[in-house]
Amino acid sequence: MKQYVVDAFTDTIFNGNPAAVCIMDSWIDDDLMLSITRENNLSETAFAVKENEKYRLRWFTPGGEIDLCGHATLATAFVITNFYEKNIDKIVFDTLSGDLIVHKKGELFKLNFPSYNLKSVEITKEIIDAIGVKPLEIFIDRDLVCVLENSELVEKFEPNLEKIKLLDGLLLHITAKADENSEFDCVSRSFAPKLNVAEDPVCGSGHCHLIPLWSDKLGKNEIVAFQASKRTGILYCKLDREKNRVSLSGKAVLFAVSEIFI
Repeated sequence: MKQYVVDAFTDTIFNGNPAAVCIMDSWIDDDLMLSITRENNLSETAFAVKENEKYRLRWFTPGGEIDLCGHATLATAFVITNFYEKNIDKIVFDTLSGDLIVHKKGELFKLNFPSYNLKSVEITKEIIDAIGVKPLEIFIDRDLVCVLENSELVEKFEPNLEKIKLLDGLLLHITAKADENSEFDCVSRSFAPKLNVAEDPVCGSGHCHLIPLWSDKLGKNEIVAFQASKRTGILYCKLDREKNRVSLSGKAVLFAVSEIFI
């Protein structure tokens, strides 16, 4: 079985967020998909099968299957349009989060995802102790979001993964408004120790939490987001308030093609 490794939300290898992608003729066992994912030791491996006019898409982390993953969706769209169906500019993915549509325009891929509805959370001693800094605000839906005072705190943040595991939410996102002279609107980092992923280099689904938040704070629907992991990544985002959807746009680049012997 052929496997592709793609760096998403970047146009330069070794940046962005890497994902492995397997486009299959038919489904293999869930346990085998999880074993492949753990062998890859990347934050996500995507598995897809074409079913009629759609692609059924599933995402696995080393900790198990998840219901939404932005960068692995972008990576899968990149693989399909470069190696399987070169003449298409629209893909519909059937996923655990419903139908996800990806549009391709030139080198840019535009993903359309459901947005999360954040609820304010009390700033507790346990949260402060876990992240090592007092946030300005805390919100939660699927993931926990901590708003810090400035981007420097985000960039220099050193996670205590064992303590983060004890917090509510599937992932932890720390975020701040970008500096005034920055080309970006917000800065963030994402951590997923509950999924056996220390830091998610560029988290697409995390921005389905962050974009509604920063849209409200900044008073605009189009946000340029910077993920401040060591690999870094840039996401061009737009909030559709009426439909509760977030569009995430970015580029991708191929790192490797391999053959899996299973």
